[in-house]
Amino acid sequence: MHHSPHDPFVRVRGAREHNLKGVDVDVPRDVLAVFTGVSGSGKSSLAFGTIYAEAQRRYFESVAPYARRLIHQVGAPKVGEVTGLPPAVSLQQRRAVPTSRSSVGTVTNLSNSLRMLFSRAGEYPPGAERLDSDAFSPNTAAGACPRCHGLGQVHDTSEELLVPDPSLSVREGAIAAWPGAWQGKNLRDILDALGYDVDRPWRELPAEQREWILFTDEQPVVTVHPVRDADRIQRPYQGTYMSARRYVLKTFSDTKSPTLRKKAERFLVSAPCPVCGGSRLRPEALAVTFGGRTIAELASLPLTDLAELLDGGSPTARVLTGDLKSRIAPVVELGLGYLSLDRPTPTLSAGELQRLRLATQLRSGLFGVVYVLDEPSAGLHPADTEALLTVLERLKAAGNSVFVVEHHLEVVRGADWLVDVGPGAGEHGGRVLYSGPPAELASVEESATAAFLFDEAPGPAREVRAPRGWLKVGPVTRHNLREVTAEFPLGAFTAVTGVSGSGKSTLIGELTEELEGVDRLVRVDQKPIGRTPRSNLATYTGLFDVVRKVFAATDAAREHGYGVGRFSFNVAGGRCETCQGEGFVSVELLFLPSTYAPCPDCGGARYNPETLRVTYRGRNIAEVLDLTVEAAAEFFADVPAAARSLDTLLDVGLGYLRLGQPATELSGGEAQRIKLAGELQRGRRGHTLYLLDEPTTGLHPADVEVLMDRLHGLVDAGHTVVVVEHDMTVVAGADWVIDLGPGGGDQGGRIVAAGPPRRVAGARDSATAPYLARVLP
Repeated sequence: MHHSPHDPFVRVRGAREHNLKGVDVDVPRDVLAVFTGVSGSGKSSLAFGTIYAEAQRRYFESVAPYARRLIHQVGAPKVGEVTGLPPAVSLQQRRAVPTSRSSVGTVTNLSNSLRMLFSRAGEYPPGAERLDSDAFSPNTAAGACPRCHGLGQVHDTSEELLVPDPSLSVREGAIAAWPGAWQGKNLRDILDALGYDVDRPWRELPAEQREWILFTDEQPVVTVHPVRDADRIQRPYQGTYMSARRYVLKTFSDTKSPTLRKKAERFLVSAPCPVCGGSRLRPEALAVTFGGRTIAELASLPLTDLAELLDGGSPTARVLTGDLKSRIAPVVELGLGYLSLDRPTPTLSAGELQRLRLATQLRSGLFGVVYVLDEPSAGLHPADTEALLTVLERLKAAGNSVFVVEHHLEVVRGADWLVDVGPGAGEHGGRVLYSGPPAELASVEESATAAFLFDEAPGPAREVRAPRGWLKVGPVTRHNLREVTAEFPLGAFTAVTGVSGSGKSTLIGELTEELEGVDRLVRVDQKPIGRTPRSNLATYTGLFDVVRKVFAATDAAREHGYGVGRFSFNVAGGRCETCQGEGFVSVELLFLPSTYAPCPDCGGARYNPETLRVTYRGRNIAEVLDLTVEAAAEFFADVPAAARSLDTLLDVGLGYLRLGQPATELSGGEAQRIKLAGELQRGRRGHTLYLLDEPTTGLHPADVEVLMDRLHGLVDAGHTVVVVEHDMTVVAGADWVIDLGPGGGDQGGRIVAAGPPRRVAGARDSATAPYLARVLP
């Protein structure tokens, strides 16, 4: 196949990534092309796993051979050939865990411009020398406040926290913050050897002794003669003392164990740093102002307010403020004007983070590249989706191709070209059903997307349920909520709506188990179910315990004396020791993020050959982990404990996932539905309040229907469901709607309307009302 260099199409031939079945597809360049299909149909495998991965591979081809040798282990995408492919930029939702040092300013590079403005055009105190722009950054040694190291918060502890019960003696465990078991006994023995009375009640010890035991930075070494059981030989040893405060701070900062970290956190209070007052910077940097404000004050303003303040000054200042304003404009255009530069990245939703990156790309002025975007409408109110389409059009107008994986019908309707993948998920998907202009998709009978795209008639009206009682929340003053009180109906389905940043997540964060009327609270969020490839759907739902028992009960396992532990890839014994049961080995790259390559010994199977010889119904444990939920449901149909778990996963539309699929490969929406399935398979105990934050993210309209049936089923069974939601078809089917707004940030934070959907659809100053009215019958 020879194409002219001016071939206007990206042509993919023989794509076999994940579930793609040798796909051939041509997508024109310089258009907005949208990839659609039910969840798990293979659209991401085509857009990201094939097209973007191939562009990435070609970029790596230009890297030095030494580095390339390491990168090659990542493997090229499984595809015959791809022609006509320009360089690609990917904006995905999957996010590494950002640190507390990462902020809106660092993600968008706006902080750099603001620091440059202060360095070059700031007002300095008389006689002060000019500072480099680094001196205005809390993330550099030159700028960070020395007391809090640029974090703005200091962690400390107090005697009341470390010793909750002063009537106990040290030997009885007065110092609650110390570790249990041997290490705690060791510290008590050392104190005894140092001459402190460990049998006197804590409150009777002299104040200076208590102070030293809890807070000293000294670490004396003494010889300890332990007194233990008479029948065991006791040898003296050298013990090093560590005060309770030092132990807690060390554990909190160094431990890799979430449990230990959580325990240490109980004994700490964090307060704004007394030296910098929480501004994170050195006094020299805070002495410089622009327009009468410090850099910390400007960084804490919403971007819309910041842009208004950047005026006037010297000619140098005008050049720098002009640059800053032009960088802020696209962020505001994407509906994120309520964010401030110092807002930490971990507090942003995946959708907000992706739109920030998109705004940065608008300013980068790249030309002739393919942007591959992963659901840019996630977490967007319908009012903001129109702005998003304008931005995507601008990227296209600048001479780029924009390829978007998307479920939001407004974005799909705005496309120049559609690639519909399906018809089903997993094994039942992986084919391109249609590739062409959107209008002609109507004639494709197999397409699940066509049914929703062209049928704009509202759904049937639902009977609104009468509440059994009310949950009262508030008055709440937090983030942008000011003395807000809200009422949530019990035994009903409530949707909380409003534009991005209006305060929805803050409000439902106030629903806790302490409230009257809540017996049990289940929060189902989109956080990953695990941070490493070790965690997967089977381990998370407890299904893997059942599977291991099944294998341990086979004749072959009994004959070799293999117990349940033999079939775990997390402990030594049955697992492959080369990769320690991960199936992958981490390849450290010098100047790129480290990457995973399949284990050279087990080839990704995770187990050693002896374990893999044990089979159940002709499959070994690795082959069972490779089954999709759907196939596993047939395979384990007569194992009740496994069947219950698998049926609930099918019920929430996850039949296409593989049991052993690493948690790192799951989207936020998939992680959320796995958590929901985990909850649904437990026996119901009394009334439960379910809180879901945007449960339809990443779901095709066909999957949304399945999920909503489940959630309404929970309400029919007597429970209460509260969702934060932007999908108007879901809101229209709710019993009660609480709409926040009218805008985001300082313009939001109050309840604009509350009531049944029909009443909210008529509210005057609600941004949600016109969109809700459209879908109501």
